[in-house]
Amino acid sequence: MARRGAAPPRSTVPPGTSARNCDAPGCEAVGEFRAPRDRSRLRDYYHFCLEHVRAYNQAWDFYRGMSPEEIEQNLRDDSGWQRPTWPLGRLGAQAHLGPEAMRDPLGLFADTKPTPKKTAREAPPELRAALDVLGLGWPVDESGLRARYKELAKRYHPDANGGDKSSEERLKDINRAYSLIRKRLATLAAQPSQAA
Repeated sequence: MARRGAAPPRSTVPPGTSARNCDAPGCEAVGEFRAPRDRSRLRDYYHFCLEHVRAYNQAWDFYRGMSPEEIEQNLRDDSGWQRPTWPLGRLGAQAHLGPEAMRDPLGLFADTKPTPKKTAREAPPELRAALDVLGLGWPVDESGLRARYKELAKRYHPDANGGDKSSEERLKDINRAYSLIRKRLATLAAQPSQAA
C-alpha cells in the first residue's frame, strides 16, 4: 500500500491503448516513457522503459553538432518563442511629424485656452513622501503641520485602535514624516533667503 500523500507512479502510456515495447535493442520491457528522436523532430518519439529513458536522457545533447553561431542563433530564436522580432522604434521611424502633420483643419484646438502656470511652489524632493504620508500640500506652515499631526496621531494611536499592529506602524511613519518636515521648516525659518 502506498504511503499517504505519496504520488502514484506516473505512466505516459495513454489509457485505453496497448502498451508498446521498449525501443532499445534487445529490451522486452514496456516502453512507457517517451523521448524525442531528434532535435529536428521533437514531436516524433522513441518509447523506452525507465532504465533506457534515463540513459537516453543523460546522453541527450540538443546542441550536438551545432556551431557556436548556430547555438547562439537558436538561443536568440527561443527568447522570442521562435517568432520574428524587431528592434523597438524601427517600424515608425520614417514618419516624422512636420507642420503638415500638426495642422488643425477642423479648428478643434484653436479655441483652447493656455494652461495657467502653477502658482504654488513644488515641494522639495526629500519632503514629497513625508507630505504624502501626512496628506499635506506644499508649502505648509508650522501650525497647519502641527494640527494635521495631532489629528493623525489621535486616529492611528494603538490605544485608540485596540493595540492594532498596522496602526502602530502607520503612527511610526507619521512620526517620522512629521519630524522630517518640522526640521526642514525650522531650517527654512533660520535661513529666510534660501529658496525651498
